[in-house]
Amino acid sequence: MSWTNKRLRVVFSSLVLVMLLVGMGIAGENRAKYIFMFIGDGTSIPQRNAAELYLASQSSPKDLELAVLRAENKFPRGNGVTDFKPSIQRMLMSTFPGQGFSSTHSVNSLITDSSSSGTAIATGHKTRDGVVGMDPNAAEKYVSMAKLARDKGMKVGIISTVSIEHATPASFYACSPHRDFYYEIALQIPESRFNFFGGGGFRQPQGAKKDQKHIFEVLKEAGYTVYNTREEFDRIKAGDDKILTINPVLDNDAALPYVVDQKEGEITFAEFVAKGIEVLDNPNGFFMMAEGGKVDWACHANDAVATVRDVLALDEAVKVAYEFYKKHPDETLIVVTGDHETGGMAVGFAGTQYDLFLKKLQAQRGSYLAFNTELAAFRKAAPNAKLEDALPLVESFFGLKRYGKEEMEKLDERAKGGDAEAYEILGMALRDHEMADLAEAFAMSMKDRKERPTGDDAYYLSYGTYEPFTVTLTHILNRKAGIGWTTYSHTGLPTPVSAVGVGQEQFNGYYDNTDIFKKVVAIGQL
Repeated sequence: MSWTNKRLRVVFSSLVLVMLLVGMGIAGENRAKYIFMFIGDGTSIPQRNAAELYLASQSSPKDLELAVLRAENKFPRGNGVTDFKPSIQRMLMSTFPGQGFSSTHSVNSLITDSSSSGTAIATGHKTRDGVVGMDPNAAEKYVSMAKLARDKGMKVGIISTVSIEHATPASFYACSPHRDFYYEIALQIPESRFNFFGGGGFRQPQGAKKDQKHIFEVLKEAGYTVYNTREEFDRIKAGDDKILTINPVLDNDAALPYVVDQKEGEITFAEFVAKGIEVLDNPNGFFMMAEGGKVDWACHANDAVATVRDVLALDEAVKVAYEFYKKHPDETLIVVTGDHETGGMAVGFAGTQYDLFLKKLQAQRGSYLAFNTELAAFRKAAPNAKLEDALPLVESFFGLKRYGKEEMEKLDERAKGGDAEAYEILGMALRDHEMADLAEAFAMSMKDRKERPTGDDAYYLSYGTYEPFTVTLTHILNRKAGIGWTTYSHTGLPTPVSAVGVGQEQFNGYYDNTDIFKKVVAIGQL
């Protein structure tokens, strides 16, 4: 492009920005000098709602008390005065004054993937599923809001709880014909000249064939400093620049562990955001994109416990930004949204009718991945084991227990007589139909993966690509709590958009995900 054409393009872009400012009614207002863009990958209305109801369940009556109230017709339905009122404990993001929804479809599908939805939010342009930061034909490179902020002189930070070259974070600093070109995407980190990267590591640090220069070397040659221990993380301070700090504990996909699996002392999502603020804060302002990426992965696996805990971690990270906002209320914008919904999560299940028993989720002591690890050890130690042999492991991990016929009859009698303990025990008891499902799934999980059937529709409908025994157990516990799932993939639901700060009212209403880019760019005058 010639110098003259470049000049005309800049002038045209400036005119478009002015029109946006006037059209949105914010011309003349303070610009957002500090911009936070939080994205909960796979996070829509069900994920937020489940997390808030889970919070409220911590202080709600026990299952028996709910049942008694219902039997006495005191459960809150209709217009009568009741002794018990259901409650919901709002997360901070849900209290923001700006509240809206965005549609999420891509160019080629009503149900988007993370690369096309991430590109839409980051650049304001629709693209094809699988493409990052480019047009559907992968011929033209789009410019993200993060790059516009950089060109305006603002510092820029990118944080994610999954690998830093995954689809969503990549949409803000890279352009690629396909989201799976991880090494090629990672090479664009130094090209971005962004100031801070934090969270997950790299899926292909030496390329798909493991024959390329290690990405750490590439980054160091470009002037970046790479930190991957807790001690190094703690030493990062204001004034440091070109930082890439990786969580010292990563899973097999170079992502942070699920919150439910994290150990004391590990770096949290909220701490990465706090450190990012410390590094980025400067008189010229900054832009930060922070992704809670493992909500999506938990929903793909239909694991409600892992989902809820990571949604709550996202809100904890938002709280850190909100504390910064309170010090700069006239110069800060915080936007929280999702790129799509995952799993077809439903807060309500046929087996629990009009009730929810989310306290039951507390029984699960780790994510599906953590149980997979314990199941693998069990399988190795006892390759010829039967389902009954695995039940102690099931009880210790999920709180689900099998009782004999006589025991069940006695528990039923006690519960009908008002025995609270018996009622609670029955709520976690494995029923005959659940045992039948577990027996089938256990038999499948005990087989070597090479021996398991492939291409069978019923198999994929039942287990997806996940460990059969594990996903069946999460389904059973989720259903007892009142949570249902429809898919192991994404859905076409709109996603909530919450905002506070400069121009917050512009995020009210229902609009396309590309409009998030337009609103942020206009409010930040990027």
